[in-house]
Amino acid sequence: MDYLTATANKKYLMYISQNYSYAILRPLQAQILAHGGEVRWFLAGNEVNPDFLDDDEKRLNSIPATQKWNPDLVFIPGNIVPSFIPGKKVAVFHGFNSGKLNRRGKEDHFNIRGCFDLYCTQGPNTTTKFKELARQYGFFKVVETGWPTLDPLFSNTLNNPYVNNDPRPTLLICSTFSRNLSLAPKLYEQIKQFSLQGKWRILMQFHPKMPQEWVDKYKALNNKNLTFIETDNVIPILKAADIMLCDTSSVLLMFLLLRKPVVTFRNQKPQPHLINVTEADKIEAAIEHALTRPKNLMQHIENYCLDIHPYSDGKSSLRVLNAANKFLHKSDKLKPKPINIIRSFKMRKDLKYWGW
Repeated sequence: MDYLTATANKKYLMYISQNYSYAILRPLQAQILAHGGEVRWFLAGNEVNPDFLDDDEKRLNSIPATQKWNPDLVFIPGNIVPSFIPGKKVAVFHGFNSGKLNRRGKEDHFNIRGCFDLYCTQGPNTTTKFKELARQYGFFKVVETGWPTLDPLFSNTLNNPYVNNDPRPTLLICSTFSRNLSLAPKLYEQIKQFSLQGKWRILMQFHPKMPQEWVDKYKALNNKNLTFIETDNVIPILKAADIMLCDTSSVLLMFLLLRKPVVTFRNQKPQPHLINVTEADKIEAAIEHALTRPKNLMQHIENYCLDIHPYSDGKSSLRVLNAANKFLHKSDKLKPKPINIIRSFKMRKDLKYWGW
């Protein structure tokens, strides 16, 4: 960790556009502050709620204010960041590669948009591909660090509000927002039945972009057997559950890292570490089977976890900070990032900024 001491007196910007990004970047913020750096937050767009900022977290309210502050490094858990934000841009990802395909039939996780100088990858299964892309494009570097978000996953959660003395297994149901991939519209009647029969204690949590129609329908199912949760930090919920029902949302990979089984409904890319079901009437039996933690399934989960995120020491934030500082200080010359006029115009329009 040779470059951690370089943190002192440097400026680090957290550039976010979704509420879940707070939890992604806060472990990294804690290490920056512990090593003498300064942190500011920039909230882009109207889908991130400023009320989630803690009292001691400092926000920059405009692009000019951000330019005046002039950060050395910018950490982004999203897909894009404008070029008119100063500082070296570091991608830390908003989730794992869950196999989602874009409209061109390619994995969206590896879509190079020309915004970043450094990618801090989570594990071998993405590092290898990103390093190939780095050689191909030549305008960014790649370092495998693990994911800062998961540092709290590998430490004790004190006073977890989602843990109680209910003797029943706890089933966590999560869903992505994509209409084609989401289980929410397809399994409503099935989940309603589960909530009435009371076999399991059910927790539900959706992607923040889930259409409000489905959020409201599932909220209406709240009863003694089912609790719908809206939060900017999913980790305590993951820790509280015994098993997950999901679709193709990347949150299922975080759950697997706890070495817990996942039942998926019509997963886009089913593999042996998942129990994938394609018919609604097969879900209950799949959940009961998964709760037995079959030996073969658990071994597949272990192998997969070592591939996607081999770090369980809770120090990924330190590795990201070290890699970013090292990148800032090394003189390796990269090609200029491409200029995307259309994307730049859209970002200027979204952020209502037309200066330079």
